[in-house]
Amino acid sequence: MDKNLDNFVRAVRRQSGHTVPAAFIVDSPWLPGYANIDTLDYYLSEDTWLKINLDLRERFPTATWIPGFWWEYGMAIEASAYGSRLIFHHDQPPSVEPLSTDLQFWKEHIKAPNPETDGLMPLVLRQMERMDQRLEPMGLGQHFASARGMLTVTSWFMGVSTLMESLITETETITLILEIVTDSTIRWLDAQLARMREPLGILLLDDLVGMISKRQYLKTIDPLFRKIWDHYDGMIKIYHNDTPCEHLFPVLADTGFNVFNFSHMTDIAAAQKLMGDQVLLMGNVAPRDLGAFGTPEEVYQAAWNCLEKVDGKGMILSFGGGVSPNTPAENIDAMCKAADNWNNKTK
Repeated sequence: MDKNLDNFVRAVRRQSGHTVPAAFIVDSPWLPGYANIDTLDYYLSEDTWLKINLDLRERFPTATWIPGFWWEYGMAIEASAYGSRLIFHHDQPPSVEPLSTDLQFWKEHIKAPNPETDGLMPLVLRQMERMDQRLEPMGLGQHFASARGMLTVTSWFMGVSTLMESLITETETITLILEIVTDSTIRWLDAQLARMREPLGILLLDDLVGMISKRQYLKTIDPLFRKIWDHYDGMIKIYHNDTPCEHLFPVLADTGFNVFNFSHMTDIAAAQKLMGDQVLLMGNVAPRDLGAFGTPEEVYQAAWNCLEKVDGKGMILSFGGGVSPNTPAENIDAMCKAADNWNNKTK
């Protein structure tokens, strides 16, 4: 394990001797543009994929990449396993169209996908195996499995409107569907972890959770969320949800994940007060307005302000979301510099 990832792990596990990590969620919305290549080439060429991911380590020597060496196709992997139509592009991740927006269709026809055979999943698993053979001689590896959460996945194959309306009007039916998706998400994560020599944890991404009421969350989603987190007891569990949802922070904090990558719209000190000290906050610089369109000086100041607000405690310095398309490398440098200067200041 490299020193940056080791420091990240020590921070999550609240072990002594760690410094404030600078960590970033990066994937195909940003990486092909950063490397100035066609998005399809990033997906199709293992050599290109590997070179870009290895170059990140050289270009940003103090950064931690989450989940790291990530084989992904935007939002398409899970959606494809349920039969959604994929539309590929040269300059962005694939779009996803629902197979059917009829809830009754899904009530009658939903089938739990097999990650070893369905959609893009088996291709990704094989890519993970092939890349592990190339990473092992370098002393590197893949350590975090990743998946979209049950609401996001369901929204891709039945449509957001159908999902949200059904949570209110057809609660029993949609709950049965969400239970199938939850169990399938666990199988998908398990299949990835089984390909890793040194698995450390999972990254779950689900922004739609932030769009429902506290009452609806507790009634329908909370048991499903806990099922996923409980399944990975003892592992590092990272949750990404950059929809503003302060109304859910206190209940989310108790579900069992360790790290929360949340919206930049919520002040980091306010988030810490709402969630308590059981969750490490990962943020909280604006990913688009500052990360993509701000200056390095503005990014540095925003990062420093985050550190000062919580005295660098209980946090991982990052953007309040993934790295946005068109984010210049110099703005990531500025974030890393803020973390380095803070850590040197507090030694």
